[in-house]
This record gives sequence, structure tokens and C-alpha cells, in this order.
Amino acid sequence: MAREHDLKCWDVYWDAISNGEKTFEVRRDDRGFQKGDTLILKRWDRERNNFTRTISDNRPYELRRRIKYVLTGGQFGIEPGYVVLGLGR
Repeated sequence: MAREHDLKCWDVYWDAISNGEKTFEVRRDDRGFQKGDTLILKRWDRERNNFTRTISDNRPYELRRRIKYVLTGGQFGIEPGYVVLGLGR
């Protein structure tokens, strides 16, 4: 069964995912990510150490991306305990 994962995403990477430049995410493999799961990426301002929020309702900016592919660590130079997640809509 597909799950949703709420995650902080540094502002620079959130912007790149939002505009389509970045179609993957590198994460610690601590959540059992699976193909078909959804990432809810919340824009995190590293300088202010908090979420970037909308003016209208003070909620964090969010992107929803589906996991299309999971490449596990321990191969191709990816550290064990990490995954590279291919993202789509």
C-alpha cells in the first residue's frame, strides 16, 4: 500500500524540484520508501531555520511528488543506508 512521507526540503532544492530542474531526491533510507509512495516536500529556509510559509493561510509551501524509482545505497557510489528517489507527478 502506498504511503505519504512528510519531509523538509531545503529551499534551493525545493525550488529546483518545483521548476522541473531536479527530478530526484537523495535521502537517508529510514522510512521504507517504495515506488508509488508520495513525498510531501515542505520548503525549509536554512538561514531562518523554519518553513517558508504562504501569506494567505500561513501554511508551509508544499510539493507533492510520486516516487517512480528507488535506487538503494551500497551500489554505484551511493552510501549504504541512503536511497536516490526518482520523482514524478
